[in-house]
Amino acid sequence: MKRRSVLVVDDDRDILEVLTMRLDSIGYETVAVTNPERGLTLLGERPFDVALVDLRMEPIDGIAFTRAAHERQSRLPVLIMTAHGTIENAVHAIKDGASDFITKPFVGDEVARKLSRALLERRWARDRTLLRTVGETLAHSSVVDRLFEAIVARTLEATETERAILFLASDGSPVATATAGVSQTPEAPLVAAAETAMRERRPIVTSRSDERVILAAPLLVEGAAGGALVAENPSYVVPTEDDLVLLAIFAAQAAVALKNAHEQSRLRSGALAALGRVATQVAHELNNPLGGLKLYAHLVAERFRKASDEQGVELARKIDQAVTHLAELVTDITAYGRPPEVDRQPVALNALVEECIGLAQDRIAQHGVRLILELDPAVGTQQIDAREMRKALLNLVVNAVEAMPDGGTLGIRTRRAADLVTLVIEDSGCGMDDETRARMFDLFFTTKPNGTGLGMAITRSVVDRHDGRLSIDSTPGRGTRVTIELPAS
Repeated sequence: MKRRSVLVVDDDRDILEVLTMRLDSIGYETVAVTNPERGLTLLGERPFDVALVDLRMEPIDGIAFTRAAHERQSRLPVLIMTAHGTIENAVHAIKDGASDFITKPFVGDEVARKLSRALLERRWARDRTLLRTVGETLAHSSVVDRLFEAIVARTLEATETERAILFLASDGSPVATATAGVSQTPEAPLVAAAETAMRERRPIVTSRSDERVILAAPLLVEGAAGGALVAENPSYVVPTEDDLVLLAIFAAQAAVALKNAHEQSRLRSGALAALGRVATQVAHELNNPLGGLKLYAHLVAERFRKASDEQGVELARKIDQAVTHLAELVTDITAYGRPPEVDRQPVALNALVEECIGLAQDRIAQHGVRLILELDPAVGTQQIDAREMRKALLNLVVNAVEAMPDGGTLGIRTRRAADLVTLVIEDSGCGMDDETRARMFDLFFTTKPNGTGLGMAITRSVVDRHDGRLSIDSTPGRGTRVTIELPAS
């Protein structure tokens, strides 16, 4: 159990000696100084759990010390020590930020009791804020990656550790999904702790040879461990039992997010199967009539053209455009509802990217977009379905261009690193807000006047069927970056 650290500042050496002996006897690590300026210096050098400060000191009194202490450690509980005759001043000190006051001479267990209460209030005030933040994130965001990132960030802050990692189970083994904090130590001990917590399905604490302590709590979804939340403490920080309890609470929040993601995936799969059945019937019933309408619109346009009726030609053209849009919608529904099996063939990925740029060249020129290509020759030939991947890449390129109606920059980069091929499509366009990002893969959701709302769903389906990963980072007014990661052939 970690010993709580107390900074005691009093210009009376006898008081310091008595307090140090009493605090040490009840398990506190005590640092005592007679000079308030030295006390403030210490607060700037290391963290403390609580401070005991005399009200009347020179050249800095207890009230001024409290203000200065909170500039260095904003959540530090400061208890003012005061004689009976200055209690009124102590009350004013509380209004200025002190947590409580203790009267001199000290009576019974008053010091221990008030220190414990101050520490408990600090802990719960902090934890309530962090848990509320995670809860709000769970309630208002459906982007699972963002939820996991919020959980590990709050875990790092709540447990005051050096690094926090959220692992998800993949084929029974933990895989790092979200990370907060930085550490020079290898990840292997954290993976081992995650494996143990997942296997035993309970929070655990493990110690390493370098005195570092690792806490791990499993993500339990319907009784099974779907991953683990792990926190790594530096050697000079000893976790408390409260830290382990809090880690388990955050792990439970992550488990809720994981369960929701599984449920959404299940519902999406069910919707996909139902859409596939409908798509086949829709395609059969609509394709032939739409083909006939397109032919009739063409014939009508020719007749109006021979009669020099430009208004009639324009109307026929609009009919043709509407029919084309409906035909594309039927095609997209069919493609999404019953995606074909991936036909992997050796394909030069960079050449496929250049082909997609050629197909979108007219739109790029029309919008006045500047193109930046950075294609890594090391990408080489990959085993992919050229037809399906072309469909996905072209959709992303067109989306990027249409996000910059007044011009901008379109950057496309490929890179190979070890066993991973990465393709990035980045624009400087309008970007997306949180609501659009959360719904961009929903069926028939679109922000375009003539969009079908299936393009991004199809694109993600293509990447998924290539065992890849699609991630999107977007900021309103600053553009969007789409990253596709594929296993290298």
